[in-house]
Amino acid sequence: HDDFESFVVALPEIDDPDALLDRLKAVAETHDVLRIKGFAAVAGKPMRLAVQGVGGRFRSSFDRPWPNAGARRGQVVVIGQTGLDRAAIEAHILD
Repeated sequence: HDDFESFVVALPEIDDPDALLDRLKAVAETHDVLRIKGFAAVAGKPMRLAVQGVGGRFRSSFDRPWPNAGARRGQVVVIGQTGLDRAAIEAHILD
């Protein structure tokens, strides 16, 4: 497992799910990311948006309601071979 690494990127609430998916696809293709998966809070939606992708193929769906208590915080896990440029990947996802 020394050949792979992963890290979590915290996501603020988003307005445009398609724009997030476009950024995730671009990150996967540009930075040789193997897999991205997680969930996002979409403004005005009571359910969380589950996102997952392998290579440049991504899909998303609203999977379950957010809990009534607490902040709505999204996150994605980025998985790739050792040597990922974490700072560049985070900046691209959060742009």
